[in-house]
Amino acid sequence: MRFLADLMSQVRNEGEKICEGGGAKAIENQHNKGRLTARERIELLVDPGSFFELGAYAAHGMYEEWGGAPAAGVITGLGRVQTRMVMIIANDATVKAGAFFPMTSKKVIRAQNIAIENRIPTIYLVDSAGVFLPLQEDVFPDTDDFGRVFRNNAVMSALGIPQIAAIMGMCVAGGGYLPVMCDHVLMTDGSGLFLAGPALVQAAIGQKVSAEELGGAAMHAAISGTVDFREPDDPACLARIRSIVEKWGYRRQSPWDRKKPVEPALAAEEIYGIYDSSPARPYDMKEILARILDGSRFDEYKPEYGKTVICGYGRIGGFAVGIVANQKLHVQQTDHEGHKRMEFGGVIYTESAEKAARFIMDCNQNLIPLIFLHDVNGFMVGRDAEWSGIIKAGAKMVNAVSNSVVPKITVIVGGSFGAGHYAMCGKAFDPRFVFAWPTARYAVMGGDAAAGTLVEVKVKQLERGGTKLSDEDKKELYESTKRTYDEQTDPRYGAARLWIDKIIDPVETRDAITQALEASALNPDVPEFKVGVLQT
Repeated sequence: MRFLADLMSQVRNEGEKICEGGGAKAIENQHNKGRLTARERIELLVDPGSFFELGAYAAHGMYEEWGGAPAAGVITGLGRVQTRMVMIIANDATVKAGAFFPMTSKKVIRAQNIAIENRIPTIYLVDSAGVFLPLQEDVFPDTDDFGRVFRNNAVMSALGIPQIAAIMGMCVAGGGYLPVMCDHVLMTDGSGLFLAGPALVQAAIGQKVSAEELGGAAMHAAISGTVDFREPDDPACLARIRSIVEKWGYRRQSPWDRKKPVEPALAAEEIYGIYDSSPARPYDMKEILARILDGSRFDEYKPEYGKTVICGYGRIGGFAVGIVANQKLHVQQTDHEGHKRMEFGGVIYTESAEKAARFIMDCNQNLIPLIFLHDVNGFMVGRDAEWSGIIKAGAKMVNAVSNSVVPKITVIVGGSFGAGHYAMCGKAFDPRFVFAWPTARYAVMGGDAAAGTLVEVKVKQLERGGTKLSDEDKKELYESTKRTYDEQTDPRYGAARLWIDKIIDPVETRDAITQALEASALNPDVPEFKVGVLQT
């Protein structure tokens, strides 16, 4: 219990540091320009207490040679504006003047992709110097780089997703296309919107012109006609956005069933005392579910079969959901010949995979969103597993997950290793959102196993070259390899690279899933469910 609480405290402390952006001096500079910081703007824009930040750990521990880029220099998340859910994308000008690092582009694109998949209206608060030039080769050309942002603007518009852009500082070069491709463009006095700034214009064509004359708010409002609303300052601009959103009409709602939410019968805080990451002390995943589900009610599917994967129906935040979760308790199973065997918790066996595949298909058939809770070591290996058709069963589960048309939301509770990660709807399988507890571990295999394998390979390579390592050298190599591997399996490493959307407090799991389901409910379109060829 203490271990989990300490981990969460560490994450909170790091989160507070990230929220400082470029630091006190950079915040002071922003205020001296008569501008608010990105976080102050968001606070004024959204209904009180409604902002649900995503991607806060983006670029964490990266770009240290350039002084770092807290939150990748852009703040993204879901919020409520006049009770309407919106996606907010706000450049943080306190971090390198809001310049785009490689991870900045990827974070904006991730927020846009969430908005596209869930049809979420999007508000951009623009205050950026453009591409971070020392790293331009990693920002400029590819499908998940800077240009994709503008392509997404056009696609979102064609899909009927409302977009509002407020220029609240600099908006230069290619970045100038973003606001102009939105439905509404607002601009504050003192801001600038131009393809090339005064210095570049003079260098290119010899013309001397001031920033205000070239691309100020007055010019764009009265002469070019680019701006729909010219505002005197940040508070007025944000108030105007709220006024616009308040007049939006309502669109068709999704078919997901929702009743009035009921709090779990058991306290969420008790999760701290239930979860245990130690293999020597397996915990019961059903006890976790009882502290997340409405009324702690759960209709378990095939409870006596394939027990290492728990499947069943419940409600979270009033929404009907299908649960697919790894059971960490060791369980007894009877095989087709009547022999009893002990199955290890967190391992997917043939029966578990077959049960999960059928359950996932049932949820798609009946339009029930899917929630995956990971604490998985992988699929069972060995002769008995292979003879039972473990590869066929696993392929069936992966097929069902891949072709699901209902919203999928993934929560990584503990380990998420190898093919088990894939079958449980890992990042590559298009979950609408990926959340992780601070106890999450994310890799091909666990640190001990990986370090052992890598050291064995290294030792053989050295021995082939005539070098023989002592036991002490082998131990040192093992510890060094394990340290590196453990660092890379930490959820903060994954969140820095946007493999994870948000590291959450276990106590807030229910709230995070509810937010994700409310976002998913904005998209009413459900494609036809097809699985193609299934191994039988």
